[in-house]
Amino acid sequence: MTPSTQKALPFSLNISSNTAGSSSEPHDSSAHLRMIMFGRPGAGKGTLSARLVKEFDIVTISTGDLLRQQIAQKTDVGRQAKEIVARGDLLPDELMLKVVSSELDNLRDKHWILDGFPRTIGQGQLLDTHLRLQNMPLTLLTLLAVPIELLRARIASRFIHPGSGRVYNLIYNPPRVPGQDDVTGEPLVQRPDDTPEVYERRLQRYDAETAPLLGYYSAQALREKDHPPGRGMRIASLAGETSDEIWPELEKTVLSLFPSVRPRGAGTTRKHSSAKVNVGGTLDSVTGSVKEVASAGVAVK
Repeated sequence: MTPSTQKALPFSLNISSNTAGSSSEPHDSSAHLRMIMFGRPGAGKGTLSARLVKEFDIVTISTGDLLRQQIAQKTDVGRQAKEIVARGDLLPDELMLKVVSSELDNLRDKHWILDGFPRTIGQGQLLDTHLRLQNMPLTLLTLLAVPIELLRARIASRFIHPGSGRVYNLIYNPPRVPGQDDVTGEPLVQRPDDTPEVYERRLQRYDAETAPLLGYYSAQALREKDHPPGRGMRIASLAGETSDEIWPELEKTVLSLFPSVRPRGAGTTRKHSSAKVNVGGTLDSVTGSVKEVASAGVAVK
């Protein structure tokens, strides 16, 4: 069944989630950006996350990097993970949470973006439980809504320089000399998982994993629609054809919802407009539908 024929699940674009504590607590935990970002492969998650980290006092937590670090340091978690990976098995959700929480628990007073986790409802539930016990729940979920045909063309045009990891796109960012790295002149190659056949499998896997997870968070947001604004999760869908198109809306969303986010190098809190941000609807709305989710190619049941 195509995304356009799927039944839409209602959710709110201006939702507050409950925090595990009272209003007498010394700090407002929901003032901090604690973000997860969804989008099909090639939608620009890495590019946009990196830009947020470069521009503002936000850190990114990569589950892949954390896992490799735990293995290299030969921690208890790292040794368990290495044995499982060596067998070719998937890491249990509980072990993945240990990998992630080891870093998140040190970032209580930081703004952060979590990359690569959660990917299943089970992981999402474990993460939510842990963060709420720590009084630091997720506060923003963003969905990058990029047309699927554009993504296919973008991926087919993507090449890399193996030695440095520099990425080129024949449409948006071509090398100065066709087929050669701008710095070294060495040949560019296409990633094995960027071939059309592999990419289609990646799309199918993303839809299968992410659709239920989006449904989980959407239902959670709907249940909490009457919670006071400014305390908990928001859900925002950001549409565009390129990262440059999506960036202004992403920046506006973050700065409007989290005024404590500061630009890099700033000594004082930056003053932001109090105007509400229109992201796939109005942030004043209490109910809506996941047209935005469907437009991103994700079928939500």
